[in-house]
Amino acid sequence: MVSFNPFGRRHAHAEREALDAGRLPPGQKLTDGWPVLSYGAVPKVDLATWSLRLIGLVEEEVVFSWDEFNALPQTTVHCDIHCVTAWSKLDNDFTGVLVSEVLAHVRVKPESTFVMVHSVGGYTTNLPLDELNGPNCIFAHSHGGKPLTPEHGGPMRLVVPSLYLWKSAKWVRGIEFMAQDRAGFWEMYGYNNHGDPWKEERYS
Repeated sequence: MVSFNPFGRRHAHAEREALDAGRLPPGQKLTDGWPVLSYGAVPKVDLATWSLRLIGLVEEEVVFSWDEFNALPQTTVHCDIHCVTAWSKLDNDFTGVLVSEVLAHVRVKPESTFVMVHSVGGYTTNLPLDELNGPNCIFAHSHGGKPLTPEHGGPMRLVVPSLYLWKSAKWVRGIEFMAQDRAGFWEMYGYNNHGDPWKEERYS
């Protein structure tokens, strides 16, 4: 006997609507939750010693404390997110500081065209500087009006909606400006160097 699952039908309908609206990249499935996927253990971050460092090819290194970071203009970005493991979560509201606002406080040398994002625990991921500085890229401390849980990158994570979610590093502590591209953690282990979900740039 086959049971009727109304939730499954509603979910399939929502997925079809997302496809028709051009919001679901190839090979992706909608999720109503938010799966937790991370490399290594979830770190314990002390806000008293937290800092965000802007280093590398800059005229002068800049360091924000937690209070200084939160004193910057706050913005909420409404966006969809897509994981390389084939799930997508639509209609997210991330609140924090736009990357463009943070970068306005540092003089980046003209030869810098790439960045390496550094996280607590040694995780890294690389991005073109222009893509990091995109209009909806945000250093987020909240999701859906609530502080990000540690499992989802709290107290602060990067969100780059145009790329697969591994590029949106959790627990960010530093941005290194570079003249040449350099592979980050997952990129060294076979993930695509760019990670565009619309082109299915999953693996090398």
